Amino acid sequence: MSSAPDNLFSPLQQRSITLPNRIVVSPMCQYSSVDGHASDWHLVHLGSRAIGGAGTVMTEAAAVSPEARITPGDLGIYSDDHLPMLARITAFLKEHGSVPAIQLAHAGRKASMVPPWEKSHTVPPSEGGWTNVVAPSPLRFHDEYPQPHALDRAGMDKIVADFTAAAHRAAHAGFLLAEVHAAHGYLAHEFLSPLSNHRTDEYGGSLTNRARFPLEIIRAVRAAFPQHLPVWVRISATDWVSPSQTTPDSGWSIDDTVAFARLVKAEGIDLLDVSSGGNDPRQQIPLGPGYQVAFADRIRRETGLSTGAVGMITDPAQADQIIRTGQADVVLLARELLREPYWPIRAADALHHPASWPVQYERAARGKVARRQPLPQPTNN
Repeated sequence: MSSAPDNLFSPLQQRSITLPNRIVVSPMCQYSSVDGHASDWHLVHLGSRAIGGAGTVMTEAAAVSPEARITPGDLGIYSDDHLPMLARITAFLKEHGSVPAIQLAHAGRKASMVPPWEKSHTVPPSEGGWTNVVAPSPLRFHDEYPQPHALDRAGMDKIVADFTAAAHRAAHAGFLLAEVHAAHGYLAHEFLSPLSNHRTDEYGGSLTNRARFPLEIIRAVRAAFPQHLPVWVRISATDWVSPSQTTPDSGWSIDDTVAFARLVKAEGIDLLDVSSGGNDPRQQIPLGPGYQVAFADRIRRETGLSTGAVGMITDPAQADQIIRTGQADVVLLARELLREPYWPIRAADALHHPASWPVQYERAARGKVARRQPLPQPTNN
């Protein structure tokens, strides 16, 4: 007799840990750190999603060096001084049944900017910005962004070392899952896309060459993070830039992503978190419910690598169908979990799964959602 298909509330084994369900809090930059330090804001922001029932809670992009930050307010993991608060956060997430995860990132040419609620401009050193902004090629993202310096081998070696140190710190802080950010026009994505990588050395030109440095970063993180714990990679499946007279090619494509997925699978990566866009202001994105899910589906089918689906996933039945039909192994929610931190509990009720309100909230919630036993804490064998 065949077993029932997985659903949104099925556990998922990833190396030695078990994700208690398939709902992942997607990285969401808060721009609320000082010198890279997490604060009570981060504890409450991430902790409330664990209380709300998300199986995995991932931090925002954590910069691997001061110059790797998007803004001066970015979270960092480039100093041991960052670890005590991060450890407090991971302990809280585990206590409430969620797997604590961290995204490791380098902003590349999109660094030293103001947060998105301000008018876009580069932050000068006099206001806490920095001038050592780097990229594969000296190409600005847009006029208001800084002029980056093209990385040389010494600079690339430093970045690999920064990711290595960050992975060690992440494990020390109690994170059970690490993700390398290779999407949204940040450094690794900049190397992958021919729109931002115009190099003529062994790190530019062919897909094999453009993938070389991102794979060096991924390989370093996989080696530095404990082998019994999973490492994911976030990817932009397409640049969403169509060929034209001014743009002779379409940049990074889903075909490229499938090829890259095979490469990261060979490096021991456990899941590809599939987003899109962010590398070129000329992008034209056809927004709609689940508009990126087909990318995760194709990668999973053609490579056998586990995938995560993200992008305007808001309805419990929609999320459940993605898992039941095998389009992805997890769903990552961002804006919907900002609007409703308890979305997983309400989704369980809507899908007729036992729902778990915290005991402190049980009486108020009893009339709408019954309580079951709390989610098991993530295992770490």
